[in-house]
Amino acid sequence: MARNALIALFFLLAGGGYAVAGDGLATDRIMTSDGELAITFVGHGSLYITFRGKVLHVDPYGNLADYSKLPDADVILITHDHRDHLDSAAIGEIRKDGTVVVLNEASAPKVSGGLPMGNGSSRTVSGVTIEAVPAYNLVHMRSPGNPFHPKGVGNGYVLTFADTRVYVAGDTENIPEMADLKGIDVAFLPMNLPYTMTPEMAAEAARSFRPRILYPYHFGETDPAALAKLLADQDIEVRIRDMR
Repeated sequence: MARNALIALFFLLAGGGYAVAGDGLATDRIMTSDGELAITFVGHGSLYITFRGKVLHVDPYGNLADYSKLPDADVILITHDHRDHLDSAAIGEIRKDGTVVVLNEASAPKVSGGLPMGNGSSRTVSGVTIEAVPAYNLVHMRSPGNPFHPKGVGNGYVLTFADTRVYVAGDTENIPEMADLKGIDVAFLPMNLPYTMTPEMAAEAARSFRPRILYPYHFGETDPAALAKLLADQDIEVRIRDMR
């Protein structure tokens, strides 16, 4: 059996409307009150979402895929300016006339014509309500007092598609602000050590706002199955996709 078929079989058994698209990337399909929401997993911290004919890319990174072959973006979200999240070449491949690039304020000087959003701000772009929320480290540091992701710099995003709310956390730990998240249907939480969360941190974060579906993403060498095990007694569906 071909590798993609084996992966597809595994993920179908793991739950969710998994499919492998013509570009070889996996896509989950989730129904909202106004049609289908398609989430395509590029890898690492990169994905794209298709809804009502609009395409929204998150943190496109050219090391993961040939972005010239992926759908052009109506909206591009950049969480922060680290090179695996802000890749100017990848942005250029999917940016077209009218594409809105939403980014954190520190990234604005690196992308011409971008729309900066600070933590706590909200905008509606291409019919999608976008809320910028905090993303930062409390524990993991480059050196004492120097976190990998300082408070107030990076963004996570809460995206509202009709009645369905999707939280893409960006690079963060299990920060107190997560307890303020409301009505999250789908969440992406990072576990790329030492830069973001351990499985235990991610499980604590998930318990604080209780998404219906949880995707560990940007998990590097951390075992995402450990998160699923920690949440086995919770009413949270953990879906493991190829987001190393």
